[in-house]
Amino acid sequence: MDLENEVMELIANSGYARSLVFQAIRCAREEKDFAQAETYMQQAQEALSSAHHVQTKLIEMDEGTGKIPVHLVMVHAQDHLMNAIMLMELGREIIALHQQFAH
Repeated sequence: MDLENEVMELIANSGYARSLVFQAIRCAREEKDFAQAETYMQQAQEALSSAHHVQTKLIEMDEGTGKIPVHLVMVHAQDHLMNAIMLMELGREIIALHQQFAH
């Protein structure tokens, strides 16, 4: 496994998930198109699942023994993933509020 490519995949998928959640929120707020917002959220979940899969591979490889070096890019990747996970949860709540007030 090419560690650098795996880490970059983690960053890319996490960032893509984050962008999709923001698209979903904007879609709910500006267009009141909750079906499209849900589509964006589903796409974000898929990207997040891909990112989580990479993270799981890295954790399995490390086995808690420090086999994988932790460098600034790795920390950056983990930061992206955690932010994307938090934004998914928050995005669902924000969209639900927009939907509630649209009725």
